[in-house]
Amino acid sequence: MLLAVVALIAGLALLVWSADRFVDGAAATARYAGMPPLLIGMLIVGFGTSAPEMVVSAMAAADGNPALALGNAYGSNITNIALILGLVALLSPIAVHSQVLRKELPILMLVTLFAGWLLFDHQLNSFDAWCLLGVFFVLMGWSIWQGMRNPQDALATEMGDELADSSKMTLKQAIIWLLVGLVLLIVASRMLVYGAVFIAQGLGVSDLVIGLTVVAIGTSLPELASSLIAIKKGEHDIALGNIIGSNLFNTLAVVGIAAAIEPMAVDAVVLTRDWTLMAVLTAAVFVMGYGYKKQGRINRVEGGILLAVFIGYTGYLVSTVIA
Repeated sequence: MLLAVVALIAGLALLVWSADRFVDGAAATARYAGMPPLLIGMLIVGFGTSAPEMVVSAMAAADGNPALALGNAYGSNITNIALILGLVALLSPIAVHSQVLRKELPILMLVTLFAGWLLFDHQLNSFDAWCLLGVFFVLMGWSIWQGMRNPQDALATEMGDELADSSKMTLKQAIIWLLVGLVLLIVASRMLVYGAVFIAQGLGVSDLVIGLTVVAIGTSLPELASSLIAIKKGEHDIALGNIIGSNLFNTLAVVGIAAAIEPMAVDAVVLTRDWTLMAVLTAAVFVMGYGYKKQGRINRVEGGILLAVFIGYTGYLVSTVIA
């Protein structure tokens, strides 16, 4: 058990560090390739901060623990909105300037509803997996189109400033960090999955609950770090964009890859408890961030409510384990 705890803690620490190196290397490589800042923000950074969830869930599914993979994806979405956006808005209200993000918010809501519809038969089979991945690739194409059509969007401006402020890597350094970060991500994910599964089995806790709590919070740390740094610099659209992009990746790609590797039976509680909360939180962010006929904004009171929801939800999950 001690070895499993060490593997879990070390895996989480290495996961955060390697994800940061991976994102830096990927963003710098994309910059050298001439990719517009908006696309780097929407695709490269969005993919990079979701890479921990993707690799962890893929490995969990490959090891025959699909519930851990699903819990990781949905738990990360809940953590991203309730904990990260709640904490960030509590520190500094988030103003939404980007028109691209205003278009992505309803898309995230529709994607969440689509994921719930697939869960109604309490399973995710290979066909469901490819449906999720198909929608994911369509959205990636749409994102590229949006990035080319809106080069002066507020998110593009913030991302351009962020890239300019970042350390100047040579192309060789960027590629090295990209590869090193990817390899260490895989190693860290293997350690994390081993530790989480061993602890869950030893304590009699379900893989789903471990995925929704410890693993989900751990794999969401890159989003937390990047959002806190962004809001400190006044880059509100990057802070919200990180969360929207990550949740789209998690709902479609992370769950899709895991289900493609290992089709899974889904407990009824996932739909009634976890997906429902995820959908309610997504709807709340949609209403607050879209703004309708005025600028979208998540204020401190709303941030406090989101944070309180996260504390209550996590406390409830812990209470089910103790009971």
